[in-house]
Amino acid sequence: MNTAPARTPAGDALTDIIMRTFALNGAFLRASEHIARPAGLTPTRWQVLGAVLHDPLTVSGIARAMGITRQSVQRTADVLVEEGLAEYLPNPAHQRAKLVRPSETGWAAIREMTAAQHVFTNRVSAHFTEEELRQTLEVMNRLVAVLDSDERA
Repeated sequence: MNTAPARTPAGDALTDIIMRTFALNGAFLRASEHIARPAGLTPTRWQVLGAVLHDPLTVSGIARAMGITRQSVQRTADVLVEEGLAEYLPNPAHQRAKLVRPSETGWAAIREMTAAQHVFTNRVSAHFTEEELRQTLEVMNRLVAVLDSDERA
């Protein structure tokens, strides 16, 4: 006997969004692999480097910004530092939590990927209006905010 409550029409729509988001994530990861590989990066390494392009962040700060685990970011940051693509800096706000930033080699890898990333985003975005894409982003941001504030999520 199923005791689960019936889903509302909005719940059905959200379920469809969740399932399509899984598919979209897979498609973006495949595209990211093609963009990142020539620069010697993986999508995960690109994601971590991308989080610190504007300002150095702690591993925990990167994890929060990207919505991934601190342990995963720590492993990736350690590899990036080992390979000379990032560096740890002293953190004036916290003695043990070092800041991560791209090294010169990391910046070179990011610059190498930029043209391919622009070609990809321009090609894909040509299928939509800017307004459609901005509305999609707005809904995604609201979903993230709701999930972040939902203690049971």
